[in-house]
Amino acid sequence: MLKLLRRMVVGDVDAVAEKLALALNEAGMQRMVARVMAAFLFSDADSLTAGDLQERLDASAGSISAAIGMLRTVALVEPAAVPGSRRAHFRMRDDAWSTLMTGKNATLELMQQIAEEGLAHIDPGSPAHGRLTEMAAFYRYLQVELPALMDRWHASRGDPGSADPEPQLRTAESDTPD
Repeated sequence: MLKLLRRMVVGDVDAVAEKLALALNEAGMQRMVARVMAAFLFSDADSLTAGDLQERLDASAGSISAAIGMLRTVALVEPAAVPGSRRAHFRMRDDAWSTLMTGKNATLELMQQIAEEGLAHIDPGSPAHGRLTEMAAFYRYLQVELPALMDRWHASRGDPGSADPEPQLRTAESDTPD
C-alpha cells in the first residue's frame, strides 16, 4: 500500500512538473530547457547529474547537455560539488529567480539602445517612429524600476545586505496617511 501511495504522489509531482514545463514552453522557452528546469525545481535531491536528468526525462544526452548549458547561461543552474562523485552535478541556484531578473538588465539596456538607434533612422512622422518611441520609453522605465523592485524583493525576505533588514509587509491600511 505504501509503495502504491508513493507512486501516486510521485506521479502527481511529475504531472505538475510537466504542467510547469508546458507553461514555460508556451511562454517561449525551448521544450527541453523547460522540462529540465522543471526537473530541477521538483527534485528532492540537492543536485542532479546529466544522467539523472536523462533517465528522469527519457531524453538524449545531447538535449540534456544543451538544456543544462542554457540554464547555466541564464544563471538558473550552477555546478554543485559532490564529494566522492566523479560525475558533474548541478543544482538550481538558491537565488535563481532574482539572479535571472537582475541579469535581464543587460537585455533591457540593449533593447532600449536598439530602439533609440532605430529612432535616429526613422522619419519622426511615421508609425514606426511612434512604436520605437514607445519601445525605448518602456525599456528605459524598466531599467529604472527593476533594480528598485529587486531591492524590495530582497528586503521583503530579510536578505543580508538588503536596504531594509527588518521588512514589513505593506497593506492598503499602512499606505493610507494618518
